[in-house]
Amino acid sequence: MNRRLLFTAALAFATTTIAFAAEAAAVKNIVIVHGALADGSGWRKATEILEKRGFNVTIVQEPLTSLDEDVAATKRVLDLQDGPILLVGHSYGGMVITEAGNDPNVAGLVYVAAFQPDKDESVLSLASSKPTGSMDIKETKDGKYLYLDPAAFAADFAADLPKAEADFMARSQVFVSKQAFAAKINQPAWRTKRSWSIVATDDRSINPELERDMAKRAGSEVTEIKASHAVFVSQPEKVADAIEKAAKQAGK
Repeated sequence: MNRRLLFTAALAFATTTIAFAAEAAAVKNIVIVHGALADGSGWRKATEILEKRGFNVTIVQEPLTSLDEDVAATKRVLDLQDGPILLVGHSYGGMVITEAGNDPNVAGLVYVAAFQPDKDESVLSLASSKPTGSMDIKETKDGKYLYLDPAAFAADFAADLPKAEADFMARSQVFVSKQAFAAKINQPAWRTKRSWSIVATDDRSINPELERDMAKRAGSEVTEIKASHAVFVSQPEKVADAIEKAAKQAGK
């Protein structure tokens, strides 16, 4: 009788453990936040790869008008998801996910050639700590928005893309408010949640050494990809691989 009870208890425990493991591994929602000077359309290839692998991918088209408004736009998309979420941010999008990632449904954060700020840090303070060189950033006539000189866009942002594709990105870039770049983080989500970082080793928009330093500080698992700042466009398969790996690990 005791053996039977022991066997029943062991079976129940094993069944519960297997069910829990299956549930924990089920991080299938991926929400991507694009960076400044670009929009979410560049994530199409990576999205299609991830969807073929069974993920539900949503792109946030934040307005780039202020950090608060970009975080609010991200939260509206997070609210539409059913279940745990892996939140991904490129470039300035790293600022957004660092704040929006405090949402209780966010299981982990992935920084793709992105800023990974701590409390009271901004894009401006981080970028000036390890400059990249000659980013030809200009102001609009009203002095409120910033953009990258189209003539320099390919070299500074997308050096490993075909010329026609880089030129189109330059002509379709989304201007970002100066206010967004000056805004400081209040509560960095990576302090309480797991994080991963993709370092673009040929990045000329964010210093790769800065990307490494921020990832080390946060205890993020790092994947290095030889690519420009537009790594999500030029290396969609490798970026998708890193995101998939993070999604699986975030569920454990």
